[in-house]
Amino acid sequence: MLKNIIITFLTILVLINSAVIGYYIYKQEFEEPEEEEYIPHFLLPSDVFCPDTFYLAGERVPLERIDVIEAFKKELIVNTNLHSHTIQVIKNAPRYFHIIEPILKEEGIPNDFKYLAVIESSLNPLAVSYAGAVGIWQLMSGTAKELGLEVTNDVDERYHIEKATRAACAYLKKAHEKFGSWTAAAASYNGGMNMLSKQIDRQKEKYFYDLLMGEETGRYVYRMMALKQIMENPHLYNFHVGIKYPIEPTTQVKVTKSIKDLADFAQEHGITYKTLKRFNPWLRQTSLKNGKHKTYYILIPENKEAYK
Repeated sequence: MLKNIIITFLTILVLINSAVIGYYIYKQEFEEPEEEEYIPHFLLPSDVFCPDTFYLAGERVPLERIDVIEAFKKELIVNTNLHSHTIQVIKNAPRYFHIIEPILKEEGIPNDFKYLAVIESSLNPLAVSYAGAVGIWQLMSGTAKELGLEVTNDVDERYHIEKATRAACAYLKKAHEKFGSWTAAAASYNGGMNMLSKQIDRQKEKYFYDLLMGEETGRYVYRMMALKQIMENPHLYNFHVGIKYPIEPTTQVKVTKSIKDLADFAQEHGITYKTLKRFNPWLRQTSLKNGKHKTYYILIPENKEAYK
């Protein structure tokens, strides 16, 4: 009697197990497949997209060369993974490109040189390097003065975006005339014209991509290329920046005499001293000495309430 009960129980258990197995086989064969499993970001492929052809300042980059493609891809990888830095640059771009682009066009400099400002300062008009280069174009004091900028205790036009951009253009035009290439002109902006001339004479090569450079200058042009590629195609590098910093409309106040107290001047124009310095970082002191009655134009934001 007990034996028959056990046999019956085991038979029922086998039948149930078979039914369950059959159900899952049927489900897998006839039901719609589930959506593709989500792969966490940290498990996604780590390589970056690299275009087949590329031009910088209208000059073709020889990406068919192993040394060139690898150097380009290195900078694409580095800047794609410098997330906070690259996001900040993308957010800043409309505000400062709005100022830089018309000047480049007017001065006859290729539009791509706005990316030189990106790699020099990350579009930070207050940037100061360890070597003392200043502003959005990172000009040294001596170079700035040679290019016609005023650099004194009271006024430092390296912080003046429009004037510094024109000074950078003057340098680049001279470099292009000397080397016959915008790519070489860009390299000389980092290493200097004398350095580039010495390397050309020493290596008996004129083509930028045939020259062996030091670490910083060797990467410089490729960084410029990488920022151009990423900023013009951010979606290809997983940058989806919805809100970018807006252009800040301003009015100009003409000044031809000294200003004893810039805080008082700011309040007279309905803004704070902090806001005055935001729009005019080239004013380096709390006053403006102007014994020679030079003409300066101080910027005042049109939307003053946005800064209170």
